[in-house]
Amino acid sequence: MRTLGIVGPGAAPLADRLVDRLDGRVALVREDGATDGGVAARRDGAATTYNLGPEGWHARGESTSLGDVLDRLAPDHDYALAVGFPAARVPQVALGDVEVDNVLVRAADAAALDPEAVVEALHDQPEHETLESLVAAVKRSPQADRSGAIATFTGRVRARDGDDDAPTEYLEFEMYDGVAERRMRTIESELEEREGVFDVAMHHRQGVIPDGEDIVFVVVLAGHRGEAFETVSDGIDRLKDEVPIFKKEVTAEETFWVHEAERDGT
Repeated sequence: MRTLGIVGPGAAPLADRLVDRLDGRVALVREDGATDGGVAARRDGAATTYNLGPEGWHARGESTSLGDVLDRLAPDHDYALAVGFPAARVPQVALGDVEVDNVLVRAADAAALDPEAVVEALHDQPEHETLESLVAAVKRSPQADRSGAIATFTGRVRARDGDDDAPTEYLEFEMYDGVAERRMRTIESELEEREGVFDVAMHHRQGVIPDGEDIVFVVVLAGHRGEAFETVSDGIDRLKDEVPIFKKEVTAEETFWVHEAERDGT
């Protein structure tokens, strides 16, 4: 799923214009969308309430983050537009002089933007993937009816190996443009040539990833658990050995680039 933030005056109308230009299933998340009109009121004692009706559903619940919402959308959406979240860790369209991180495009106002150029720039950005979205993708494989197993691996940021270690605050990953992605696609294709292996999906996140968050996923759709487990293990080994990804570690005491010593659960 490709994600795009839009902030500043005119952000909401611009989002509506972009929805019409995106080819696929689009989710629209608005920071100011909690209006009472038609939205379910949460009943006392219920953490979350869903109202289902002929025109769709509305929900109220306890506090959640934009990242949580994007993770829920990723398995069955092609795009997500997030309106009004300037601190979001997604590529952003910044309108006016609004302060925002991760600027992809900046313009004086919405009228000064070419929506087609925004869509083109969005397609050059990494996709938002989760373990669930990759599992959903392999389940859509043409050979899914022959599969009796899906095996997965998730690597995450480990705070420390031992009690005396300085806690890791975050890892930062950098990749050469396109090179790492092409290499992962090659590894996927080569693993899919194995007998009994039908689909392989890999994803490695980029940028800053705090302690406790997921970094890398490998998902294998196979005929039986044996092929699935073996291919997942070989897949993560090959990814770490063959894909050019550079990792910086920031602990409570120091900052350094990681080469031999691995601190990320993989």
